[in-house]
Amino acid sequence: MTDEITARAGREFYTFDGRILEVFGSHPRRFHVRNMDLRVMGPDRKGKRTVEVVSGPPGAPASQHTWHLSAEEWQQSQGLEALLEAVRAGIASARENGVPVLRIGREGPAVR
Repeated sequence: MTDEITARAGREFYTFDGRILEVFGSHPRRFHVRNMDLRVMGPDRKGKRTVEVVSGPPGAPASQHTWHLSAEEWQQSQGLEALLEAVRAGIASARENGVPVLRIGREGPAVR
């Protein structure tokens, strides 16, 4: 992917270039597809959705970026749904291409 996808939700601006998700706002953050997971929960009975981006290995997340969007905010967000789908595809592609996982056992660290 060579094109950058952008979205705005609330006060934050999001960009994704196929590898790096960047969040610009009061606390800018960067997440790499090989070191993150994405969850979109909802809508609940009022239409609210929660989006979580977690960085770090699945068993020991290092940081998390969570935001909550009302039904109206979700509808009014510019490009958010397409950006989230692109991030999911980027994460899946990174996992399919054999990202090595470091495991520590009795024998010491090993890449599997």
